[in-house]
Amino acid sequence: QLQLVESGGGLVQPGGSLELSCAVSGFTLDYYAIGWFRQAPGKEREGVSCISSSGRTTNYADSMKGRLTIFRDGLKNTVFLQMNSLKPEDTAVYYCAAERNPHSNNCALRPHYAAWGQGTQVTVSS
Repeated sequence: QLQLVESGGGLVQPGGSLELSCAVSGFTLDYYAIGWFRQAPGKEREGVSCISSSGRTTNYADSMKGRLTIFRDGLKNTVFLQMNSLKPEDTAVYYCAAERNPHSNNCALRPHYAAWGQGTQVTVSS
C-alpha cells in the first residue's frame, strides 16, 4: 500500500525558510515521480515542484521558481522540499503525491497523481 507522510510545516516569518519532508512507504522512488502541491483556502490546488523517478528532472512553478529546491534521499525513501524567501502568499497546506512512472525523466505539476499524503500546514506571517 502506497503511503506518503509530510512533515516540516509550521509558522515562519516572511523571508524565512522551511524544509518539508515526504516520507514514502510501500514503494521505491525509482518507480514513482513525486510532486509537491499546495492549496490555500478558497483556491484550487496547484503544483509547486516535482522530481522524476530517475531523479534527473525537477520542475518548479513559476510563482516559486528560484526559491525552491526539491531533492530526494533514496536510502531514506524521502523527498524534501527546501523553501526559501517565503512570502505570506505561500501560506497553504502542502501535499506530496506519487505517480507511477518507472525510470522516467518526466514529471508534471498537474494534480493527476494517484496517491497523496495528508498535507502539512505552512503559515507565513509576522
